[in-house]
Amino acid sequence: MRSKRPSKGGRDKDSRNEKGGSRRGESSRREPSAGGGSRRGDGQRGGGRDRSAKGIVLEMFSNSPDTVFTQRQMTRKLGIVDKKGRDELMVIVNTLLRENKLLLIDGDKYQLNLRVNIITGRVDLANSKYAYIVSEDTEDDVRVFREHLKYAMDGDLVKVKVLPTMQGGRSEGMVVEVLERSRTELVGLMELTKNFGFVVPDFKRLYFDVFVGERNLNGAQSGDKVLVKIIEWPKEPGKNPTGEVIRVFGPAGENEAEIHSIMAEFGLPFEFPETVEEEAEQISDKIPAGELAKRRDMRDVTTFTIDPADAKDFDDALSIQKLENGNWEIGVHIADVTHYVHPRSLLEKEAFHRATSVYLVDRTIPMLPERLSNGLCSLRPNEEKLTFSVVFEIDDNGKLYDTWYGRTITYSDRRFSYEEAQERIETGEGDFVEEINTLNNIAKKLQAKRFKNGAISFETTEVKFRLDEKGKPLSVYVKERKDAHKLIEEFMLLANKKVAEFVYGLGKGKKRPTMVYRTHGSPDPDKLSTFSIFAGKFGYKVDPDGDISEELNNLTHEIEGKPEQSVLQNLAIRTMAKAKYSTEPEGHFGLAFDHYSHFTSPIRRYPDMMAHRLLQHYLDGGTSEDKEAFEERCRHSSEMEKRAADAERASIKYKQVEFMKDTIGNQYKGIVSGVTEWGIFVEIEENKCEGMVRLSSLNDDYYELDSNNYRIIGRQSKRIISFGDEVLVEIVGANMAERTIDMELVETLKRH
Repeated sequence: MRSKRPSKGGRDKDSRNEKGGSRRGESSRREPSAGGGSRRGDGQRGGGRDRSAKGIVLEMFSNSPDTVFTQRQMTRKLGIVDKKGRDELMVIVNTLLRENKLLLIDGDKYQLNLRVNIITGRVDLANSKYAYIVSEDTEDDVRVFREHLKYAMDGDLVKVKVLPTMQGGRSEGMVVEVLERSRTELVGLMELTKNFGFVVPDFKRLYFDVFVGERNLNGAQSGDKVLVKIIEWPKEPGKNPTGEVIRVFGPAGENEAEIHSIMAEFGLPFEFPETVEEEAEQISDKIPAGELAKRRDMRDVTTFTIDPADAKDFDDALSIQKLENGNWEIGVHIADVTHYVHPRSLLEKEAFHRATSVYLVDRTIPMLPERLSNGLCSLRPNEEKLTFSVVFEIDDNGKLYDTWYGRTITYSDRRFSYEEAQERIETGEGDFVEEINTLNNIAKKLQAKRFKNGAISFETTEVKFRLDEKGKPLSVYVKERKDAHKLIEEFMLLANKKVAEFVYGLGKGKKRPTMVYRTHGSPDPDKLSTFSIFAGKFGYKVDPDGDISEELNNLTHEIEGKPEQSVLQNLAIRTMAKAKYSTEPEGHFGLAFDHYSHFTSPIRRYPDMMAHRLLQHYLDGGTSEDKEAFEERCRHSSEMEKRAADAERASIKYKQVEFMKDTIGNQYKGIVSGVTEWGIFVEIEENKCEGMVRLSSLNDDYYELDSNNYRIIGRQSKRIISFGDEVLVEIVGANMAERTIDMELVETLKRH
């Protein structure tokens, strides 16, 4: 069927295609995505690439929903001039009739079936071909193909016409109106011709490029990473949005360009507004005498901080002293940020907006200006500081006798790095050795009790880098968590738990006072069943119907130190519900706590500031605060936390690719960590960098995906490569702009 309206064709960026950087399942929300195809496709531009003939016909009806068309009117409108085209048209029309998308009128006329629902929902781009609309108006998500998206992007709020479907078929729809755009700025690669350019978005699932005219290039050169603002949306399909370059990051692949583009991609701020900085600078560093009178004075109690060696802000400290009855008084002292940041201040507004500090590989994007985060609120050694504290009376076995909450003034006697504290634990020598070892012994008892109560012992693998002065990675290693890390963690967990329990216990039923909780639901049964199959591929048994905590903790013990530890731990964590902030006291499954809050990091987390304010309000005898207002802040904080985590992962991936760029030709042992229609993903054992072996590079046979069994099979040889196999791979490419690593398979070392 020929049409007057030429197809814009162009790139098919589905599922990051053969670039090797996407994890399986990342690219499609509900269905496995089709692989293959280059990212650039045939090089043409357009918003409606690869538009199907069926889509064009349906679009014609949708653009004139009240019009009744005869066959002749349809052929004339679509520019069809031959019999073959007319025959093709009627095949499509009859298909749309069977799908209830069209109605037959008077035996020879056709009209769009208007007996459809109109829903409102958010766009979730599955790949470059279609999106799902997630709506509270319908239980099932509605699929919308890109030619019917009206240029809606991921996260946009849209009004959608849900089309009639065959019984049992997937709901499909068409965007009627874009109600709210989540963003109008995109990061991408500038490609220039003589007088204009196109920005190819970094977001691989986006289905259009952005046209930039000569006047709006603002100095961008071909090959630069840029931030483009869309200033005009097309009024008809098949065109490109028009944009203006508002920031040039520099040549793609360079450190500053890539890190800045990651910041812009995730909407992270580059600096604080001047007015916010000025407000911070005006805060006095003097502690008024009147303030001291309102606080518990703990300056004479032995106090120290334990943090990473390169930390600049210290928002928590521990104090310890022996009581006359033989028990220990252990204080968890937290920077009193809300003493300095007042509810209606510019600092408060900015902290809420950011909601969290973001830790990229080579820099921190703080929630609060340096004047506060590294100065006034940082519990630096040999300085008096205002703190908010939870003080425990506890014995050598970790039994808790009493807890006190309130504002304090403290004095840190020593700043320890984790390595220095660990040295005292291992050698039994050095200053404050008795205090650190006492805390460590009690922490071990607290941890044992948590695990006995059902806490999950899984830990994520944290990849760290050693960088030179220009930010280039010199090495990649996996951070090892030792007793010093766990010591701090246990006392922070205890403080967070007790704060939540205290506030929860102040009321009953609907009269319980509003609090900000950190909640974590039970694992999804379907995901758990799938994970048990994955674990079985490695020879481990996980019973999804058993005691989940016990099953997962047994697995943790079995896989410790094994090559597959990282892969299985990451998969196990994915089975869990996502932790979030909420005013509902729903408990924390992973920690096995009935009530849990975040209280211990107000320098870097806005929910901790909320918890501080609420706790003090209730200590002062205040009544319950507005629950809905705090719930809205919780939702925002959870969203910003996810954005920060995504940005942090993107920066890690970029640095991994940058590091592997200098290892081309090297061979590494790895684990098959995913299988797709276009390749297998392999995680290198020694540094956890992940890349792809494309099926097209396996020259000994033609391999096909057996998705049910998480493996690929050679058509002739019946050779099998499965999820979990140990393999030897060679690095053959590292694409900095795409953040992908290409590998070739050398041999299979061990089958699972």
